[in-house]
Amino acid sequence: MHLELLVNGQRRGVDTPDDATLLEILREDLRLTGAKNGCGEGTCGACTIIMGGKTVRACRTPVTKAAGQEIITIEGLTPREKEVFAWAFTAAGAVQCGFCTPGMVMEAKALLDRRPDPAEEEIRQAFKAHLCRCTGYQKIIDAVRLAGQALRGEVIPGQGEPAGMGRAFLRPDAPPKVLGEAVFVDDMQVPGMLYGAVRRLPVARAKVKSIDITAAREQPGVVAVLTAADIPGQRYQGHIFKDWPALVAVGEETRYVGDALALVAATSYRAARAALDFIKVDYEELPPLTSPEASLAPGAPALHPKGNLLSETRVRKGDPEAALQSCAHVISNTYTTPFTEHAFLEPESALAVPENGGLTVYTSTQGVYEIHTQLVSLLNLPPDKVRVINKFVGGGFGGKEDLSVQHHAALLAWATGKPVKLTWTRQESILCHPKRHAMTITLTTGCDAAGNLVALVADLLADTGAYASLGAQVLERACTHATGPYRIPNVSIRGRAVYTNNPPAGAFRGFGVPQSNFAMESQMNLLAAATGLSPWEIRWRNALEPGDTLATRQVVGEDVGIKETLLAVKEVFAGSPQAGIACAFKNVGLGVGTPDTGRANLAVTGGRVKIYTGAACMGQGLESVLIQIVAETTGLPAEVIDCVLSDTALTPDAGCTTASRQSLFTGEATRRAAVALAAALKGHTLAELEGQVFRGEFNGVTDPINSTRAHPMTHVGYSYATQVALLDEAGRVSKIVAAYDIGRAINPLNLEGQIEGGIVMGLGYALTEDFPLRDGIPERQTLGRLGLLRAHQAPAMEVHLIEKGGTPYAYGAKGVGELASIPTAAAVAGAYYRRDGKLRLSLPLVDTPYARSAK
Repeated sequence: MHLELLVNGQRRGVDTPDDATLLEILREDLRLTGAKNGCGEGTCGACTIIMGGKTVRACRTPVTKAAGQEIITIEGLTPREKEVFAWAFTAAGAVQCGFCTPGMVMEAKALLDRRPDPAEEEIRQAFKAHLCRCTGYQKIIDAVRLAGQALRGEVIPGQGEPAGMGRAFLRPDAPPKVLGEAVFVDDMQVPGMLYGAVRRLPVARAKVKSIDITAAREQPGVVAVLTAADIPGQRYQGHIFKDWPALVAVGEETRYVGDALALVAATSYRAARAALDFIKVDYEELPPLTSPEASLAPGAPALHPKGNLLSETRVRKGDPEAALQSCAHVISNTYTTPFTEHAFLEPESALAVPENGGLTVYTSTQGVYEIHTQLVSLLNLPPDKVRVINKFVGGGFGGKEDLSVQHHAALLAWATGKPVKLTWTRQESILCHPKRHAMTITLTTGCDAAGNLVALVADLLADTGAYASLGAQVLERACTHATGPYRIPNVSIRGRAVYTNNPPAGAFRGFGVPQSNFAMESQMNLLAAATGLSPWEIRWRNALEPGDTLATRQVVGEDVGIKETLLAVKEVFAGSPQAGIACAFKNVGLGVGTPDTGRANLAVTGGRVKIYTGAACMGQGLESVLIQIVAETTGLPAEVIDCVLSDTALTPDAGCTTASRQSLFTGEATRRAAVALAAALKGHTLAELEGQVFRGEFNGVTDPINSTRAHPMTHVGYSYATQVALLDEAGRVSKIVAAYDIGRAINPLNLEGQIEGGIVMGLGYALTEDFPLRDGIPERQTLGRLGLLRAHQAPAMEVHLIEKGGTPYAYGAKGVGELASIPTAAAVAGAYYRRDGKLRLSLPLVDTPYARSAK
């Protein structure tokens, strides 16, 4: 079918299938990639364009309806509009990963065209059809109002503050994200490119008897069909444990519904998908193990050769069993928390390109070197024959650490000798990538008559799903942080991570601590009631101070700021009888004896300084942080500083972007390189240093859990926080007041945005997000059914940054990305407990206005 479209003022003729969507044609045929394919179901708003003067979701709009309509995409904004929106969204701090931003800009344009000066509530309602998983929405609303002011001539777009510590320096990656110019992997096309697709089974556990690919190979457009026998290297891979097969072989069992059996490469996306139906798999469905209890039961089938127990963590200090006998008050409860979905807006995508006798893999990951190591093993290639390059990463939150699409695209490209792009649908993303661990936590806490904590005994049971991912490490953090940021002399903690046939569970913002924090903070509220203390007072009495020891026996340093965060929210908590409060802390860096290194090189070239580091930016603003550190150290302006991230051929390995580590670890490595550059600049110009490279490295040396040292260093640093949740008369969360000990704020605007986004993510965890499974299969396989909060549901937020002084590294900066979301669920639970006296032991919280409306 041939259609004539009017797009951005130009008439464009296209030949299209009858059932094509407008988004397909815009992206694949017209190469207007500013509209993003986030969900394919009209839920997220990332594909928003203007058609006939109204915003529409291009992914759900048949292209036949677009004929004769005037279509405007982000690329079609006027130069004035581009200047205003790029500045407003950047200056307001409304851009993090940037995947959703072009769609929001189009919504903003349509709103401001019809209402040049909208009220805040009007903006919130206009954005009801949009999702953002990064920002928390408030700064997006601020950006729309700022853009309106600029379009009305009330303000003039500016440049922001100069780079340096504590400055609201405008991040350089924001404008291209705002205008849809930032290239994500699925935006890419290269000559001769094929499309990949993956064949899976509709059941969680099955014995594979045979796989017949004969008919699939004969389908139109199909170039290759691969099975496990076609893998040239090591078939089993994994981030830490090598327990995850790239393809399940005949005679083996699938362990979850996301397991891959065969791969297809074809000349079009549609042809690749259609061929999957012609791969005939004979299999025997087996009863799945869908809970840790079932997996640990006597006689349960072993899902892995080592058995069904992935790992066990034990932490002990003092004699808690005896100490509990002396306590005036002892509280014991069992808490449960669910699986949850990361729901980053950019689905997983990879493009593998054969070149120079090897492969270059473009991807979206939190760690290019982790992906590189596994691809080298899988393909049986020399390390220098595999190059991994990160494009812009559309959100991660821990969900882009494992192999997802990279290895399958690479296998197909290597087998065909042609470039292959493989992008998951939203349903595949929900089915396949690791989730937040579901946990059952039994917690006993005791205090004396004055409310001083005496002892804690905890048992944590984590469902790690079909494969290890980072389950053992998540369990460790859940255990070591189960005490909260409190002084407890007697502690016994046992944790177990157990394999099941559920989707794998791995890293997720907070890394196990939101689960144990919900339990511990709920216990603190009960102890407060038992002792007659206010929830604020019992936390103040027990809050860590310098010289105290953690559960791991690490001595707390002078930089601990938990009491300062409590003071910052004291007044607002005392002012409301329906306020809930929760404290939290979170490690910075991998710690527990794991090798942990940040690296950065500064190269002087063409009169400029280029920062090279393998660290990934997922939207947290790492590029601006590193530029600000170099500017602060050398005195050079940001205008002569560039940043190159995450390319295994160009950048040194700086470790995975996880554990809130990059600002401190790679920031300190950058600072050290910048110190050397600053010394060289004394008496020399940049031009005179042309070609020189200054290298920086920082190693965070720590001790393992249960070290024999009297006072081991488990982590190089910790960040601390307190949140207060306020309810309105109807019982809805009306405001969150949050105070964060962040050490030193490199960029306050970026920090506020991360915290606000973490708060909204924590609110979803508390109130609306769930991930129910039936026979190991997710029941909710669309983005719209996950319970993600939207702009009109997000409460007001007030953020206090506490700069008490951090570690000696990176000018004292601490990580905040994971800590941002940890205390929210517990604070909200505490508010409802004070409102009605009902103890809620499970997340999401039942019997709230949110739960009732969800039904």
